[in-house]
Amino acid sequence: MFTARTRKGLGLFAGLAVASLALAGCGGGSSDPLSNGGGDASASSDTIVVGSQAYYSNEIIAEIYAQALEGAGKTVTRQFQIGQRDAYIPLLEDGTVSVFPEYTGNLLQFFEADTTARSSDDVYKALPAALPEGLEVLDQSPATDQDSITVTKAFADANGLTSIADLAKVTSGLTLGGNSELADRPYGPKGLQSTYGVSVQFSATGETTVDDLIAGTIQVANVYTADPRVKTDNLVNLTDPKDLFLASNVVPVVNANVASDVSDVLNKVSAKLTTEGLIQMNVESTVDQKSSADIAKEWLSANGL
Repeated sequence: MFTARTRKGLGLFAGLAVASLALAGCGGGSSDPLSNGGGDASASSDTIVVGSQAYYSNEIIAEIYAQALEGAGKTVTRQFQIGQRDAYIPLLEDGTVSVFPEYTGNLLQFFEADTTARSSDDVYKALPAALPEGLEVLDQSPATDQDSITVTKAFADANGLTSIADLAKVTSGLTLGGNSELADRPYGPKGLQSTYGVSVQFSATGETTVDDLIAGTIQVANVYTADPRVKTDNLVNLTDPKDLFLASNVVPVVNANVASDVSDVLNKVSAKLTTEGLIQMNVESTVDQKSSADIAKEWLSANGL
């Protein structure tokens, strides 16, 4: 990720032992689902256990899932702030956690590092075969939280930019900002050149990427599509018609034992969730300092759910 926050970083909470500690200390649930020593909790109980990553935006989505399921009469336990995929995927597999908000492209790459799928549809189609037995994905949402090429609205308006392809017509020099690793990523400077014919210089801006973009020391930046600063700082995520970036749509991943119980509810949530809506909720979390529970309740009400 090339903003101040980090969603990937596998290994931060490696293994079930660390996951157990995280679950034991997190709030929201009335009991520790690990206290039964593991096993298929979802198959032996009517309780739906909703988990989340240790990331505020993911927790908001998880809370939306939880409240929507409760509104449909389900008994729900929250186990938020679990950590990364190497910690929570085993919990989904054994049924300790029932439902988890995920991101299609990143989830696919976790199981198939060499996947060639790039577009939203292709990534989603590839997921069922890539997932371990016992896990399913429900409907993906239009909402994305993924890498993008981002510019200020003023720069977009001045140069008539709506897509990454439009950058090829900018006559002034372009500098791309992002974390140092971006220099060698397939969607970095080389990818922009080979895919779109866009030549850029590169600046390793790290955590100051958005600040540098606003200041004009860089003209384009690698920013996540649902970053709250897209709204608060009037930025534009350029569209990616040639799929330079791996698509990562928000999608519920569930233990197969609960799929039939939760699919109708969560598919309705996915149909309403948009990138713009996710950005707004992230602003409410980071700027307005609202709780995930309040944000989720307001979103569900506003969307008739």
